[in-house]
Amino acid sequence: MSRSLKYDIPGEDPRIGLSDVAQSGWPAVFDAARGFAEQASPRRMVLEIGFGRGELLLAMAAKSPEVDFVGIEVSFKRALKMARKVARAKLTNVRIVEGRAEIALRDVFELGSLSEIWVNFSDPWPKVRHGHRRVIQPAFLADAAEALAPEGRLYLATDDVPYAHQMNEVLRVQDALRNCYAPWPFLPEVEGRMSTGYEEQWRAEGRPMHFFTYAKPQSRSERTP
Repeated sequence: MSRSLKYDIPGEDPRIGLSDVAQSGWPAVFDAARGFAEQASPRRMVLEIGFGRGELLLAMAAKSPEVDFVGIEVSFKRALKMARKVARAKLTNVRIVEGRAEIALRDVFELGSLSEIWVNFSDPWPKVRHGHRRVIQPAFLADAAEALAPEGRLYLATDDVPYAHQMNEVLRVQDALRNCYAPWPFLPEVEGRMSTGYEEQWRAEGRPMHFFTYAKPQSRSERTP
């Protein structure tokens, strides 16, 4: 028997609409969450796309209260469950957006505003006819590069071999980003990297891990030739 979905938020609701962000901007959104009447000093901002159960986002936010975190999830159910977790943990440095990451990245993040972007084990859409639905596409990477600050990093992970090859194909021709693991396209293990419940489940099933890390260089001369 499935559990009934709980709609009540045990505290402040951390969900925010894209239209509200577009109107006021992220600094004002987070200042309001912390009860600041006037804009405080600029803070680093980290984005996680497709946070799933939310373990990574919650852990990063709790560990770094001086950083603002945005989680984007296309699923209403997952966004609601995550909102309950954030409210219960009283994390004022986390805001949740329900929507398409591609749209949000293009429309509500200013140039150079993100220090990190995380995309962990996104849906690989394995059927050929669904390939265009994959998050990691040339247009997405171009928008990610624009949104990242100099020295900002893009972290990607997948357990799907065909998706890993497709990620590598589009990443290696994105000259606005530099491969931090070169000459290898990805690593099967990254020391110190937090493991989520989904990752542990897939490891137990024997699925291979593929971890990509790309950085936005300070200048064009540092970018991948």
